[in-house]
Parts: sequence; C-alpha cells; structure tokens
Amino acid sequence: MTSKSSKNASDGEKINVLFVCLGNICRSPLAEAVFNQMVEKNGLSSKFGQIDSCGTGAYHAGDGYDDRTIAVCRQNKVPIDGVSRKVRASDFVEFDVIFGMDANNVRNLQQLKPKSSKAEVYLFGEFDDKKPIQDPYYGGDHGFQAAYKQCVRYSQAFLDHLGFETSKI
Repeated sequence: MTSKSSKNASDGEKINVLFVCLGNICRSPLAEAVFNQMVEKNGLSSKFGQIDSCGTGAYHAGDGYDDRTIAVCRQNKVPIDGVSRKVRASDFVEFDVIFGMDANNVRNLQQLKPKSSKAEVYLFGEFDDKKPIQDPYYGGDHGFQAAYKQCVRYSQAFLDHLGFETSKI
C-alpha cells in the first residue's frame, strides 16, 4: 500500500500524525504517548512534525486523561501529558495521517473529512493485524495493558511501513 505518508517520508517532508478515539482520554492519548516515545527513542524526531490526539466526541474536552491511561504509561515508562480535545476541521488539513482506534472512529472521521482534505484516515491496526483497539474505559486494568501492547505493535508497524528502521520501546 503506497500512501502519501510514505511518500512524505521518502521525500524528507515531516509527517504529521493524529490519533483519534471517542473521548480522547484512554486509547488515543495512549497511542500518541507510545508513538511519541518510539519516534524519540529511535532518533526519528526530525521525520515527524505534529503528533497529537483527539476524540470524535466532546464528552471530556478540556479534561485530563483517564487515570488508568496515565498509570499504564507510568508502568511502562512512557511520558504522557495533556488534556482531551475534540477533532477539528483544521485537523484534516494539518495532519497527513489520522488513525482511528476502531471502525466507528474511522467511519466518523470519514464522515467529517472535507473533500479537499490531504489527510489519510486509517484504522490504527491497518499496518499490522487490522484489529481495533477496544475501548478499555468500562473495564479493568487488563484492558489498558492490552491497549498499550497494541499501541506498541501498531506504532512499530506504521514506522516499518514508512521504511524506518526501529527497535521496540
């Protein structure tokens, strides 16, 4: 699969990546934090511009991330900081790649995406097993650990797709 993002990577342009879930307090901030750390630890910061996350709903806009998301990041020594926000029309202009965490996120993003958008919208698992990251919000710590492991795998798979040599975080 050839994408604009892989073309940007080969042309030396910085790639802007956005991670999206429903409320932007669990999965997408976790994905953002994991991807950020993987980029930094592998010396790829010069290849990426903005790396951010948001939600399709405004349920938690302005709130901090879920305590369990922060806890799983701390357990795995992944820095995380920020507050939730809702997806904006400008995101489809500013970002090259927008990853939804599940099929509903992807469907909502496709509906919101302006026709003139440069952004490519994918399921985060697109370059690995094509599985969604289940929302751990109503579950226990196990769901957050499972989401963390998927974020690591999917971040690695996306970087591999772009042709970057990396090691796991």
